Amino acid sequence: MKAPEISESTRQEREQFIYDNFYCRGNCDICGLCQIYHGQPLELVYEDYIDGKRSFQEISQEYRKSNT
Repeated sequence: MKAPEISESTRQEREQFIYDNFYCRGNCDICGLCQIYHGQPLELVYEDYIDGKRSFQEISQEYRKSNT
């Protein structure tokens, strides 16, 4: 599912997108979210996106670069 665009969504919709798609699956060996985001809570990682300050893609790219 594609992240809602900031200009076309509410803060609540963006927050719900993060909660619905980035939650603990309880299987770190398969999931890897904690490793990708260095153990940080995803609501903090994507806080600027939720608040409408930066795009979801921009933040995601930063974390992809830091993991290469």
